[in-house]
Amino acid sequence: MTEHDHYELLQVSPSAEPETIHRVYRLLAQRYHPDNQQSGNVERFRILHEAYTVLSEPELRARYDIAYAESKQQRWRLAAAPTKIDNDYELEQFIRLTVLEVLCAQRRTEPSRPGVFFTDLEALTGQPREHLEFTIWYLAQKKFLHRGDSAQLTITVDGIDYLEQHYGSIQQRRLPTGVSAA
Repeated sequence: MTEHDHYELLQVSPSAEPETIHRVYRLLAQRYHPDNQQSGNVERFRILHEAYTVLSEPELRARYDIAYAESKQQRWRLAAAPTKIDNDYELEQFIRLTVLEVLCAQRRTEPSRPGVFFTDLEALTGQPREHLEFTIWYLAQKKFLHRGDSAQLTITVDGIDYLEQHYGSIQQRRLPTGVSAA
C-alpha cells in the first residue's frame, strides 16, 4: 500500500460513494491547486490528485481497498476472541473492553485523528453492527466514548480509565485455560 491513506487525505470514509469522493476532491483541489494564491500547495495537490485517481477508478480502488484492509488488520493486531465465555453478559463485557481497546489504540497512535468510524469498528472487532449497537449505546451513556460530528467514535478520559482498570480481565480471558497472565 502507498505511504498515504487515500481516504484520510480526501477526508472520506472507506465506504464513501464515488459521487462523494468526487465532490470532496473538487473542493480540496480548489483549495490546494497551485494557482490558488492563498492556499495553493503543489505537493499537497499532487498527493490529493493521486488519491483521487486511485479512489475514482473502480479497479484501482478495489485493489487499494484490499491492501487498505490488510494494513488495518496488521496495524491493530487485536487478539483473538476469548477462549472461555460463560454467558451473554460476559461476552458483552468483553466486547465493551475490546471496543474501548480499539478506540484507545486509535487515540494513542493517531492523536490528530482519534476517531474510528462504525464500519471500521465492525471490521476491527469482528462484531456485526447489530451486536455493536447496544455496546456503543451503553458506552456512550456511561460517557466512555463520544460520537463526533462526523459520526466517528472517540474514547474519552473516563473510557481510558475504565479500560485501564479492567484491562487485566480482558487479557486473562484471551489466554487458554490453565495459562496465567503473569
